[in-house]
Amino acid sequence: MSLGTAIQISASGLTAERLRLDVISNNIANVNTTRTANGQPYRRQIVTFQERQPSGFSAMLAAATGNPVGSPAGNGVEVSSITPDMSTPFKSVYDPGNPDANAKGYVKMPNISPIIEMVDMISASRSYESGVTAIDDAKQMQMRALSIGSA
Repeated sequence: MSLGTAIQISASGLTAERLRLDVISNNIANVNTTRTANGQPYRRQIVTFQERQPSGFSAMLAAATGNPVGSPAGNGVEVSSITPDMSTPFKSVYDPGNPDANAKGYVKMPNISPIIEMVDMISASRSYESGVTAIDDAKQMQMRALSIGSA
């Protein structure tokens, strides 16, 4: 694996984690949204990653010849989907003064737990930091290789 490939793999992780952070931020911003365009409370969004599939001429050539393409370390990561969390039910809160309250005075609230979102945000931030460190290390290795060649 070349150092350029290492940087590309790490960069794909940075892009994916940045999108994950954006989705988590959106979840936190909508923690009190009781009505969306479809008339239901906001539903928590979940980001799913998958290995990036090789593309371009090399991928088509490899598919035509039956040879595997990509490095042993992989091809990077990409976001495969952003889906609503259907496994967690909406919360019901007694608030008879709320315009979204039902006949019994209960309001359906989003299925968002700020604690879970903060834990996810810390995890995504740490993953992002790891990617930045990997890119910095690859750049340092390239610089050292150049300095060895010029000595």
